[in-house]
Amino acid sequence: MALFKRKQDPTPSALPEDIVLPQHVGIIMDGNGRWAKKRGLPRKAGHREGAQTFRKITRYASQRGIRYLTVYAFSTENWKRPEDEVGALMGLFKSYLEEALTDFKDDDIVVRFIGDKSGFSPELQALMTENEESSAARGGMVLNIAMNYGSRDEMVRAVKNICADVQSGRLDKEQIDERTVSDYLYTAGQPDPDLIIRPSGEYRISNFMLWQSAYTEFVIMNKLWPDFQKEDFDEALRIYSQRNRRYGGV
Repeated sequence: MALFKRKQDPTPSALPEDIVLPQHVGIIMDGNGRWAKKRGLPRKAGHREGAQTFRKITRYASQRGIRYLTVYAFSTENWKRPEDEVGALMGLFKSYLEEALTDFKDDDIVVRFIGDKSGFSPELQALMTENEESSAARGGMVLNIAMNYGSRDEMVRAVKNICADVQSGRLDKEQIDERTVSDYLYTAGQPDPDLIIRPSGEYRISNFMLWQSAYTEFVIMNKLWPDFQKEDFDEALRIYSQRNRRYGGV
């Protein structure tokens, strides 16, 4: 099954005319393993089903007019999982990235990978780069796929790079501010997420975009990621639209 196999998607159902859409949505794709366990299946079956949901929701977010979508695919902590599960995930990533080069070419979506690519095999790194380069000229939604990503690791990396630039004279330490730090993160140049959706009912941020989510609205949904539907995405948008975002003010 292709990562973004092209098909004719139905027109999205109507949302209220006055709804305020977020520019940037993050999704913690959680619950694949539990979905499989509930059905007596191996965990890798849950990951395959979760990938189907990822395909569907990514295209739907683009149709809805979301400008940036960041999905948490594989964390720096996920390497601690059983070897056979990690191996199965690497195999899935490889096949998806290969297929995306052809099946995703007609979608107006820019693909970016955020996280430490050096942790993956040279073959996977090359496929990531090829997907990024082949989509770079597109003008539609930016899709950030967080792989080998951890927000604490991201901030340590940013601090090291800031220190190196100060030592070399490229950066004046007296001019370092919040914007400087943001510019050294993987998401440099992008707006912070307005909304982060976490399926599976877990009330944790799980080391995801800690700096960027200082004023993000969170929506927790009691549904495992493989069961997540377009209607659930719309419901999260409705909930977000009803929030009063004060950014620390009155």
